[in-house]
Amino acid sequence: MNSLFDEENNFEFKPLAEKMRPDNLDEFFGQDEIVGSLSPIRKMIETDYISSIIFWGPPGTGKTTLAKIIAKQTNSCFYELSAVTAGVKEIKEMIALAKFNKNNGQRTIVFVDEIHRFNKVQQDAFLPYVENGDIILIGATTENPSFEVNQALLSRAKVYILKSLAEDDLFLILRRAINKNEEYQVVDISDDCLKIIATMSNGDARSALNTLENVVNITPRDGMRIKITEDNLEKALQSKTFLYDKNGEEHYNLISALHKSMRNSDPDAALYYLARMLEGGEKPLYIARRLIRFASEDVGLANPDALVQANAAYQAAHYIGMPECNVNLAQVVVYLSVCPKSNSLYTAYMEAKQDACNTRCEKVPFCLRNAVTKLDSELGYGKGYQYAHDYKEKITSMQCLPDIIKSHKYYYPTNSGNEKLIKNKLEKIAKLKNNG
Repeated sequence: MNSLFDEENNFEFKPLAEKMRPDNLDEFFGQDEIVGSLSPIRKMIETDYISSIIFWGPPGTGKTTLAKIIAKQTNSCFYELSAVTAGVKEIKEMIALAKFNKNNGQRTIVFVDEIHRFNKVQQDAFLPYVENGDIILIGATTENPSFEVNQALLSRAKVYILKSLAEDDLFLILRRAINKNEEYQVVDISDDCLKIIATMSNGDARSALNTLENVVNITPRDGMRIKITEDNLEKALQSKTFLYDKNGEEHYNLISALHKSMRNSDPDAALYYLARMLEGGEKPLYIARRLIRFASEDVGLANPDALVQANAAYQAAHYIGMPECNVNLAQVVVYLSVCPKSNSLYTAYMEAKQDACNTRCEKVPFCLRNAVTKLDSELGYGKGYQYAHDYKEKITSMQCLPDIIKSHKYYYPTNSGNEKLIKNKLEKIAKLKNNG
């Protein structure tokens, strides 16, 4: 739990990303929608009227920086809590300080980083103090606050969405670090190199500045200067991985993108999203399970081999793991993308499910029941049953559905792939039954 204004004495010991943290909105790059000239955040600061806020966005987009700018430019006491390490005890200690400040005419802003990591009890601990004005709460989260912040607290705060920074904004942030940091006056780095760092940083300013700092630190001096080339960058970036949160919203966005790209018969897009997940560290068996689901939901009987292929991919991923199984998964992703598509099985099951839920008390027709005991036979179990193998076409006119839904039909094959043959077969079966 730190006061903003106590941190300045340790400036020289901070990493570059912390040293370059802007003190005002004029030095803040990106997020024009919420900090631009007519933006709500700027108006709050100008009018000195601050309300509780939740900043939602990816890492390195300025959530903490904005909280500190608001505190400093409105002359508020600022306390920071980390939801990873703080508990109810720390919250109560901070509230006591806030009440002291309030009694002395001082406003208190409490910034909670990763607020989604607080449980319901911890989040509830803030409610009375937000309501009576003891504190102004600013929370930061990388997760959707609708799911991760309890509704009582969320209703008392305005949610602002921060987007990943554009490469142009990251370039300006990097150039500012070179120009304003006294230690970097000996660094020679071209705009092209800075643009490479910006591109590789995936919209994350902290990542961009950390990369710049690493490159400067590992590059030997050439006389009095540090000359950074693309070769230096390649060495520094060789372990760079894709930005990917396996537990957060991006996890679901990417698997959705893969599924919908395959559904749209776009193998190139499907391969791209597959690579995004695998190179980001997603478990290959999770992807393989989703491919198995896709094989029946979106291909189905239009190509029955799709399910065989998907299961084979799962086995391959299980046996050899990453990185070798990437090509096995790629094979099936392309195969499923170019398969004829049908969702007839999926829609058929959903219709049958609805009927099953609505008629759960309906009895199975007597003709389909097994007469295991003498009493069963006396009650009529099995009466009227027609053994299909005794008939020429192996088809009978026997009613198999309960009376209340006897005319219901669920499976409607399309004209796609193998389903066209199935459609013709079912039409022939229907005629035989009607003639029977």
